[in-house]
Amino acid sequence: MDCPKCNSKMVERSVETLHGTVEIDQCSSCHGLWFDNGEAEQLKSSWMSDFLDSGDPRIGKTYNRVRDIQCPRCSKAMLKVNDSHQPHLEYEACPEHGMFMDAGEFTDYKHETLMDIFKGLVAAMKRR
Repeated sequence: MDCPKCNSKMVERSVETLHGTVEIDQCSSCHGLWFDNGEAEQLKSSWMSDFLDSGDPRIGKTYNRVRDIQCPRCSKAMLKVNDSHQPHLEYEACPEHGMFMDAGEFTDYKHETLMDIFKGLVAAMKRR
């Protein structure tokens, strides 16, 4: 599979959880992460996933400018989605297959803090 953002090869990474092994794909170049449907939610509460998001968040933010990306599974256009709990966090999703998070976004998604709540309020105000 190729990265939907930079077209580099994706590498499978395995994470052991209490409920079994979860395999995700990580870009070998930009370090973005592809999660099949349900995998990000499953890994959000697992401490073993703390080391998955190994890319530089500053580099990940530069890929937010890339628009019109296609799902690496079906090639349909992916949607820009704001996380319901952290509205400042935007990632791409294919309703049929999964989601793609740029480097740093999964760490943000996984660890909701008081600062995230503040960022969410600011983001909501900017969208008005």
